[in-house]
Amino acid sequence: MRDLVEADRELALLRELIQAASNGPDVEPLAAAAARMITDATGTDVCFVHVLDDSDSSLTLAGATPPFDREVGRVRLPLGSGIPGWVASHREPVVITEQKESDPRYVPIETLRDSGFTSMVSVPMETEPGGLVGELTVHTVERREFSAGDVELLLVIGRLIAGAMHQARLHRQLVGRERAHENFVEQVIEAQEIERRRLAGDIHDGISQRLITLSYRLDAATRAVAADPGEASVQLAAARELVDLTLQEARAAIGGLRPPVLDDLGLAGGLASLARSIPQLRLEVDLTETRLPEHIEIALYRIAQECLQNVVKHARATTARLSFSVHEEAARLEIIDDGVGFNMLEHPLGIDETAGYGLLSMSERAELVGGRLHIRSRPGSGTGVTATIPLPATRD
Repeated sequence: MRDLVEADRELALLRELIQAASNGPDVEPLAAAAARMITDATGTDVCFVHVLDDSDSSLTLAGATPPFDREVGRVRLPLGSGIPGWVASHREPVVITEQKESDPRYVPIETLRDSGFTSMVSVPMETEPGGLVGELTVHTVERREFSAGDVELLLVIGRLIAGAMHQARLHRQLVGRERAHENFVEQVIEAQEIERRRLAGDIHDGISQRLITLSYRLDAATRAVAADPGEASVQLAAARELVDLTLQEARAAIGGLRPPVLDDLGLAGGLASLARSIPQLRLEVDLTETRLPEHIEIALYRIAQECLQNVVKHARATTARLSFSVHEEAARLEIIDDGVGFNMLEHPLGIDETAGYGLLSMSERAELVGGRLHIRSRPGSGTGVTATIPLPATRD
């Protein structure tokens, strides 16, 4: 009879979880409902549900039973840190009956006041199509011997939640990408207009004025040919100088629209030329000589250009390493500096007064060609930026 009652209670829990999962695609409401249901079903005092963030490098508290629900979104754990991080990275459950502080994997989380609990079980949340999704932990104030059945029930719940969480994460990422794409399109249009105005101004103030002056010089030389050959030579020499200056300005204007070095030298040569143009940094380069589709070469060149500008402007770095390689049908560009770095948990895309807006722009540029930008940084330990872009199945 006890087994039948227990089975009935577990079925009721699964029905509630399915109902919660069908209510909407948001991660937090599902995690909050799951935390409440899990504590009811397992007779525990509190439940924390951590979800893997989009960078796959840390866990974020997505759901918790009151009063800890106010910490949702505020608590983050690097993957591998603490018992939840260890469970997520190793994908194995952990059961601790008492004295969890003596476990070398244990890291106290002050805001969750987990030191006030005695026994705990932590299990990974995995789903077959999406892999690791997160981790859930239950705690009890009183000492409790968790059975193998308790752990199995939590693993089953974790797998069930993981499927819904995976769908919710995909939905959130899709919405985020759509918004980023809309913002990027707006920025591209605005940048085009700014660039057109700048180019028109450069042509009017530079090239056009020099051509007018050139015309005057040639007229003066024409008049002086018969009367004063020496003056004609002076005017023609000045005209030649104006032609050279105008040609340089025209090339600079063209280079602002599309880097001609890519046509002449390819991406590797273009990156090497870019590195030589930055005397403020001691740059090490490791570049693979290979040609890529034009739109990918332009994207990677612009990412490198903007990243190095950020290093010069904000990182206060002395050395940096620029590498470009192609392997497993993907192009990989990486720039690592020894600068001041920044806090990834507080500013995952470096959007603050020290890192500027460039990292977000680079991320959007990589996503526009189907790639991904990965950023890793710590205060005082420099910053690494890696752009990975998949390549077409057939390429030159």
